Amino acid sequence: MLKNCLRCGLSDYKLKQKDDDTIEEMEKQGPPKKVVWYLPIIPRMKRLFVNLNDAKNLRWHANERKYDGMYYHPTDSIKWKKFDDEFSEFCKDLRNIRLSLATGGMNHFSNMSMNHSSWPVLLVIYNLPPKLCLKRKYMMLSMMISDPR
Repeated sequence: MLKNCLRCGLSDYKLKQKDDDTIEEMEKQGPPKKVVWYLPIIPRMKRLFVNLNDAKNLRWHANERKYDGMYYHPTDSIKWKKFDDEFSEFCKDLRNIRLSLATGGMNHFSNMSMNHSSWPVLLVIYNLPPKLCLKRKYMMLSMMISDPR
């Protein structure tokens, strides 16, 4: 188990030094600097495909999308088409999911003097129709990073 960051070499633990402690003893005593809660997404994806309406909506990008030259949805973008061309094997299976990752720090209770923040990591499913794409039901919290600063 690593005790220091590979990039900068700083300790991953909060160091609390007593008078006669060495660095190794301090690392054993301190809690981690950051805590990450991971919420698995595979069970939630399986649950979406069990529901017939959701399963149909998840295949919307391949079956029901109409392209009229206007940009209404990420499926209309040049990047989506370029991805389809580059990874044609992936695109053949209509059940494959394309996700967008979004994150941003938030301060608890809008208290700016508080020294603690959290970073939610959200996943948005882009296979869905435009009216469902950003609904709360289909956005998934995949991680929560708790940071004391």
